[in-house]
Amino acid sequence: VQLQASGGGLVQYGGFLRLSCAASGIIFSIDDMGWYRQAPGKQRELVATISDGGSTNYAESVKGRFTISRDNAKNTVYLQMNSLKPEDTAVYYCHAEATDRWYDDALETDMSRDYEYWGQETLVTVSS
Repeated sequence: VQLQASGGGLVQYGGFLRLSCAASGIIFSIDDMGWYRQAPGKQRELVATISDGGSTNYAESVKGRFTISRDNAKNTVYLQMNSLKPEDTAVYYCHAEATDRWYDDALETDMSRDYEYWGQETLVTVSS
């Protein structure tokens, strides 16, 4: 299982970047995908998530500037980041949740097991 992220880099204040993250090797149904970030000296925080149905959720600090989207056929999530600010500087991580669903004949009931995956870090640096 691999989440391959790309698109980070150095950009000036007010600039833009687009992050991509492709999931491979996940054989179960992928539910939510999203992006988190961790700035130096701070805890990891949610940036944005998107469900398999397209429902989105954003951190207040990025609303109106960032847009998350996904291509379910490609198991890929994107993060378009516009109007970047120095405070957006962080290591960004993509994240995916998948669910294995099956029917247990013995118990005669639907069963499920959730899995969580993290991609490797991609650095975003915004200069002032």
